Amino acid sequence: MNDMNWLAVYPEIFLLAMGCLVALVDLWVTDPERRPTYWLTQLSLALTALMHFNHFDAGLTVYAMQQMVVADPMGHLLAGFACVATMITLVYARPYAASREMLKGELFILSVFSLLGINVMLAANNFLVIYLGLELMSLSLYALVALRRDHAVSTEAAMKYFVLGALASGFLLYGLSMMYGATGSLEIPKVFEVIAGGVPNKGVLVFGVVFVVAGLAFKLGAAPFHMWVPDVYQGAPTAVTLLIGGGPKLAAFAITVRLLVEGMIGLAVDWQQMLIVLSVLSLLIGNLAAIAQTNIKRMLAYSTIANMGFMLLGMACGVVNDNTLSATNAYSSAMFYVVSYVLTTLGTFGMVILLSRQGFEAEELRDFAGLAKRSPWFALVMTFFMFSLAGVPPMVGFYAKLAVLQALVATGVAGYLQLAVFAVVISLIGAFYYLRVVKVMYFDEPTDTTAIAAPADVRVVMSLNGAAVLVFGLLPGGLMALCAQAIVRALAS
Repeated sequence: MNDMNWLAVYPEIFLLAMGCLVALVDLWVTDPERRPTYWLTQLSLALTALMHFNHFDAGLTVYAMQQMVVADPMGHLLAGFACVATMITLVYARPYAASREMLKGELFILSVFSLLGINVMLAANNFLVIYLGLELMSLSLYALVALRRDHAVSTEAAMKYFVLGALASGFLLYGLSMMYGATGSLEIPKVFEVIAGGVPNKGVLVFGVVFVVAGLAFKLGAAPFHMWVPDVYQGAPTAVTLLIGGGPKLAAFAITVRLLVEGMIGLAVDWQQMLIVLSVLSLLIGNLAAIAQTNIKRMLAYSTIANMGFMLLGMACGVVNDNTLSATNAYSSAMFYVVSYVLTTLGTFGMVILLSRQGFEAEELRDFAGLAKRSPWFALVMTFFMFSLAGVPPMVGFYAKLAVLQALVATGVAGYLQLAVFAVVISLIGAFYYLRVVKVMYFDEPTDTTAIAAPADVRVVMSLNGAAVLVFGLLPGGLMALCAQAIVRALAS
């Protein structure tokens, strides 16, 4: 029990050290474009991603820090993806931030520390470590939303995010304390053992689970705990919106698996019902509300709510009649869905950034009018992203939706089959607002004829992002296999 095993967490230690180094180096940087800070940050993230992917390849599960931390393939794979997502975000963010007087060291330092919080959450094997990672990530993101101090809308969004984020953390903390009270342990494997052995007061456990699920739903942005998502996504600077919509979704998925599957699968009957309600509400509210939006960031916020609903459907069908045979299929489908969603959302918000310029935010639907005439290539790339979110083949979003639907149907339970039909119907309704963006780009006359001025690195990364959405759609097997492998090893440990 006294074995600390520092080597198991060296990616996190390295990221912490590099975050501190970036903060120190930035004190002496006089370049207004912050090139030394930017490149040092990108190097740190690239090396951290490489460490995580190497650990994943090794396929080992190691417990460390007196069993408080678990370094398993699922955590390493998602942490590697989170590092890559943050790197892509910073490529898109730098020119955007420079034109809005946001290009300060704080942008890079807080991005690194929010990623560190994500990494801590992904490696957590203890309620306290989950909460520590959650707060480190959340506090960094609150500060980032308010980074544009002279912008009233951003400041308002930061206040809303802070207040509702604190409420969500309170929900989760209260739920975890109830779980501790009922089981007598903070360690997730021991909680699992206590629940499996039977506890005298199951009512307290179920009460705790309700609060845990509510807290997780807040962090995922699932209805009816979605009220912060549209306002924060719209009000935050677009570069920060992208940070919120990327890595944190991977972390929220991971702690959902850690808490509900690895710790409380014995209570699956209770929490699966809650997830089904959350997913149905998210799909309904997200898709129907998005139709009414003219602000593209707000539309994509409601799209996020709908997508999280789809992901929760995968999480809700792992245990059928006290049988866990379909667990691997269900959870790996949900993981593939959230990874595909993050890949696509990087591109959609990246495109909003790319079309923005000093004094102009490309946030309205009309700002995309006639994009095909201004830049046929970027119009095509945006079409890839919209088709992926709508679930149109051969984009990766289609296969992500198909994987979740297949997991529902494979259970053979009538209720899950009805859920799959509902998800298909509501997705068809939701396809309207994605296809509306495509229609505006190709068939409307441009309202803005200004040439698109984006740096070469942004153009290259955006093109690669669009290509990845298409390639992973044409060849989804590799990514699906990685997700399945990660889930199998996580559940086996």
